[in-house]
Amino acid sequence: MKVIVIGGVAAGMSAASKLKREDNNTEIVVYEKGIHLSYGACGLPYYVGDLNDDYKKLILRTKEDFEKKGIKVNLKHEVLGVEPEKNLIKVKNLENGEEFEDNFDKLMIATGASPIIPPFPGRELDNIFTLNTIEDGISLKEEAMKDTTKDIVVVGGGYIGIELAEVLANLGKNITVVEMAPKILMPFDKEISDFAHKELEKNGVKVKINEKVEGFEGNNKVEKVKTDKGEYSADLVIMSVGIRPNTKFLENSGIKLAKNGAVEIDREMKTSVDNIYAAGDCALVYNMVKKENSYIALGTNANKCGKIAGENLAGKNIEYKGTLGSSAIKVHSIELGRTGLSEKEAEDLGYDYKTKMVKANTKPHYYPGGKEINFKLIYEKDTNRILGVQGAGEEGVVLRIDVFALAIENRMATDDIGMTDFCYAPPFSPVWDPVNVAGNAAK
Repeated sequence: MKVIVIGGVAAGMSAASKLKREDNNTEIVVYEKGIHLSYGACGLPYYVGDLNDDYKKLILRTKEDFEKKGIKVNLKHEVLGVEPEKNLIKVKNLENGEEFEDNFDKLMIATGASPIIPPFPGRELDNIFTLNTIEDGISLKEEAMKDTTKDIVVVGGGYIGIELAEVLANLGKNITVVEMAPKILMPFDKEISDFAHKELEKNGVKVKINEKVEGFEGNNKVEKVKTDKGEYSADLVIMSVGIRPNTKFLENSGIKLAKNGAVEIDREMKTSVDNIYAAGDCALVYNMVKKENSYIALGTNANKCGKIAGENLAGKNIEYKGTLGSSAIKVHSIELGRTGLSEKEAEDLGYDYKTKMVKANTKPHYYPGGKEINFKLIYEKDTNRILGVQGAGEEGVVLRIDVFALAIENRMATDDIGMTDFCYAPPFSPVWDPVNVAGNAAK
């Protein structure tokens, strides 16, 4: 059997590696458009911010590592099209321009997503960057680290934009974040995202919400960002307004795509074509609370779904139990985490729900070093079943959100989590852990 994998980062190489472990006799051929494989893209903002001095630390395995395992890797090769009825793909070698075809018995699509670049006037100017690949990170870091780069405008207040705003502010740059929505970090409810907003401003980052970028100005290089409310000096601009699945090459293939272009898959990672699978940021993923597919582009989903796809390419029929969209971000001295449904999602899905904001301390009042944690719980009104939880604070937030994720996955109610037997000792938590406190307060 011959399996072709399109895309060589998280989902693609997870699938290829698992498939090879399941069936060493399978011929696996990988086509990757870029020049690096199997790297931790979520670490790119921290490389740009110089917390990591070598991009090679982001790379988990090289081409040589995979080829030692019998996986053939083709870098700088772009797949131009798929013809499922013929079991073939059309490929372009980006180094010499040669185009050719390759046949498969089964196909894995893991092409990820790319940053959206709106058609702003002046977008062709130099020093306007996105951050998606290691190559992007190397270029952005080189420019950001220059002494002449002082004023940086980040367009978009999502995870990547805010992570970059934080790390570059720590390098002494003048950072302005421009977000057209009424709040930053849209996956979080406002009560929680406000903690990040205030923390950024406390650390000198200017945060502009409800403000729309209209274009860029400059002489060859960007010098100014114009919005509907003013203008900002800029030696460098980072575009971080969202992502789009890399699936344009599938548009005439007959493979079913969602409205946003993501590949429609079932819980076994199968597409609408029997011998073709997909996973990662190019595809939808099953949401266990919504009980339907969602577009949730997270590295956790890409790796897990890629692994399952690899097993199923080998002939198994394993279903992904689903995602909760659990995610986290550090903003200077505070942590934010979330899992399950936001309040708006609960409302849109028609749940009869309640919410509760809860404050608790990470240590007893008599033990030094304790910090305040703030949780927001969303839960069913009649059953108290937990639907979603978000939190913010200086320590211990994200690992406690993981506890809530386990509770949601197991359909626990607030009173269940309120009485769960957690470890207790004053250096670690109060006798009633903040998770207990939150569960008992939500009635």
